[in-house]
Amino acid sequence: MRRLAAFNRQMALQLRHISPRFMPFADAASAQLPLGQLLRLSLFQCSVGMCLVLLTGTLNRVMIVEMGVAAWLVSLMVSLPILFAPFRALIGFRSDTHRSAIGWRRVPYLWFGTMMQVGGLEFMPFALIVLSGDAQGPAFVGPAAAALSFLMVGAGLHTTQTAGLALAADLSTDAKQARVVALLYVMLLAGMGISALIFSLVLADFSQLQLIRVVQGAALATMVLNCVSLWKQEKKNADLKAQVPKLGFRAAWRDFVGKAGAKRFLWATGLGTAAFNMQDILLEPYGAEVLALPVAQTTALSAFTAAGMLIAFGLAARALSRGQQALKLAAAGAVMGVFAFAAVIFAGPMQSPELFRLGASLIGFGGGLFAVGTLITAMNLEQGLYKGLALGAWGAVQASAAGFAIAAGGVLRDLLKHPMLSGAWGEALQNPDMPYSAVYHIEIAMLFVTLALIGPITRSLKLQQMPVNTQGFGVAQLPG
Repeated sequence: MRRLAAFNRQMALQLRHISPRFMPFADAASAQLPLGQLLRLSLFQCSVGMCLVLLTGTLNRVMIVEMGVAAWLVSLMVSLPILFAPFRALIGFRSDTHRSAIGWRRVPYLWFGTMMQVGGLEFMPFALIVLSGDAQGPAFVGPAAAALSFLMVGAGLHTTQTAGLALAADLSTDAKQARVVALLYVMLLAGMGISALIFSLVLADFSQLQLIRVVQGAALATMVLNCVSLWKQEKKNADLKAQVPKLGFRAAWRDFVGKAGAKRFLWATGLGTAAFNMQDILLEPYGAEVLALPVAQTTALSAFTAAGMLIAFGLAARALSRGQQALKLAAAGAVMGVFAFAAVIFAGPMQSPELFRLGASLIGFGGGLFAVGTLITAMNLEQGLYKGLALGAWGAVQASAAGFAIAAGGVLRDLLKHPMLSGAWGEALQNPDMPYSAVYHIEIAMLFVTLALIGPITRSLKLQQMPVNTQGFGVAQLPG
């Protein structure tokens, strides 16, 4: 034991000599937010990513294929969490002005968001079993119970993420915000990737009992991750209750949207997010139907998109640390999106899987730049008390736009498919890739409108610029 203790001390001394540049995310930390505390705080994003995979991926397929639930009903259930997205601005404002006797603002909302998230997951598998018809009782019980479980999970997701982002903005310095945001996004992707792999393995032999175990295991993991995340993050301030002004949400919202360029920024965020997400459920069918790619290759598209996003996060952290305006970075992401969708469109007529994979990677890259740029802009829009309101407004617009765009993409493709393939609109459009191509062209048009909205804001918005980092860019700037 003495030898082991001596070895540990020697290793610790050696590690102290390693430059922080070679430790991923080390430069995102500060005296105000040490690296260990930052990594622990980012765990709430892992739980959010896990629930997103469960709702939009695993349960989506299980309900339709294994449980025989109608596709339209599944789509309705999966979209229910989006109904809570517009309330993110109100959640952020309430966490800004929470008059706690203990002195906490964000922690209560993180806790109650976790409770809603866990509660919805706990009884969700039983509700889905009743929904599938494998139960005795009135027919409305299954849909009502399933809808309630999805709504609870959605409410918990949005509450937890809004309060968590606001807490990260409170704890981080302006100079470190870009890297903190990059870390939080990487942790979201990590949660999605790891949980998707685990769910695919444990549900290989599907049964209703196994479904109950998986979903309730996800509930337990959510509780553990979020509790570890919020533990001792926010300092108690007994005087906070007296310091919080008594201002209503409507007055605070009018003040926020009254800022120069704020409304245009929200419109640009919504349109840009919708443009990047409308293809979400079309990319894999396009690869299968137009390029004849097997299931394994279309499934791998998610990896290409995720890789593009990871690279974008690293480059965004570098650019923002050197003084680049966040909104210009978002505009660069929108421009990259135009080239990405053009590559996907031309991949069909050219029958080029390589060009298609490049387009998928560029979609992730452009979407990553756009997301980080707009989120940092939202953080900088409000420098006073109401950072939660600003972040909540960004989250509400972003989540709502993404949800409606995903639904609109499928609807538009189906509406255009019959007249195009039947030859009603001419022989030139009588091609399997035309319905998909039409949606991609709409997305390109939306990105151009987004750029038109962003242009004047970069000149009119008086955003607080982050200090320029005079140190070189190294491995530490790359998110993981």
